[in-house]
Amino acid sequence: MKALQDTLTIDPIAMGVVNRVAPGARLNGELHFEGGLLVQGDIHGQLRVNGPLIVWKGGAVRGRIRVQGDLFLFGHLGAEEGGPSDTYLECLGMAYVSQTGVSTGTLMARRLQLYDGADLRGPFKTLKLGSNLPVLQEVQQPKA
Repeated sequence: MKALQDTLTIDPIAMGVVNRVAPGARLNGELHFEGGLLVQGDIHGQLRVNGPLIVWKGGAVRGRIRVQGDLFLFGHLGAEEGGPSDTYLECLGMAYVSQTGVSTGTLMARRLQLYDGADLRGPFKTLKLGSNLPVLQEVQQPKA
């Protein structure tokens, strides 16, 4: 008998995602995205996403990331051979990690949904409503 499995289907257009990092593109720095973000390339730095963050298969995000929405991880969170301190992602919504999703960084979210085959190597922390969110303090850079 074949086991039934949940299916994760998303539509970035229907979700109102208006920003995209295309396959082969690489962005680095302090970046702010209004209206969500679809990552098919590679993005690294201090990121703030107001809306959902979709990391597509083949896409990767690294650094200090704050998501004011849900996270959909089909690609990679953190460096391939990185550790939990290399990447911190704070998701104020639900974090969905698909069967192709890999997380080597620290993932903090209100709730987590793992799908069969998801690879969660780094630590996970549940955020409580009203708690102080640590990532924003951690990403502050000293002024020169």
